Amino acid sequence: MHNRTVVSCELGKLVSAGLSGDADPLPQRHSVVHDDAGNSTLVDIQLSNRGSRVSPKTTKEKVLCYIVRDGKLLVFRHTDYSYEEVGIQVPAGSIRQGETPEDAALREAGEETGLKNFTIVRKLGETEYDISPYRFELQHRHVFHLDLADPTPERWKSQEDHDGEQEPTHFECFWIPIEAAHILQSGQGALLGRLFD
Repeated sequence: MHNRTVVSCELGKLVSAGLSGDADPLPQRHSVVHDDAGNSTLVDIQLSNRGSRVSPKTTKEKVLCYIVRDGKLLVFRHTDYSYEEVGIQVPAGSIRQGETPEDAALREAGEETGLKNFTIVRKLGETEYDISPYRFELQHRHVFHLDLADPTPERWKSQEDHDGEQEPTHFECFWIPIEAAHILQSGQGALLGRLFD
């Protein structure tokens, strides 16, 4: 695995912590830079005519959960925000330190839906999503197909309590046909096709 950073640079120059020097105008947006110790950094290059600045883009390990029942996908919306702000989402979240992706997927599914008795059918794969400019962050996503043993209504209210560290986030959970899942926000539907592999 390599580090990732974002470099904004004046046309024709690349300036970064530990990286500098003149270069030809950069035709590409991504480069891999290797240091003397053999480490590599994936660099996003942002060209600007207003000088050079360095803006690190952190990589966060995330999980996404495709919970499927009878040809439908479990999704939710934030009830405290408009569709224009947050869209329709599947249960997802950060992998905590020391937690496996599988454990994180089961925890996030339960926290965001208020339900229990999830099982992992299989891991569908991994993908990356650049969530900028909302947050200057690259998300490395582990995507899982989950099954739910418990019965549910078609719609219900839920909330995530964030372990009491912040105000609860309120959700409305509901089922949509998998064929309509192209409406998922922020690239969350990227691996839906693998449900049919």
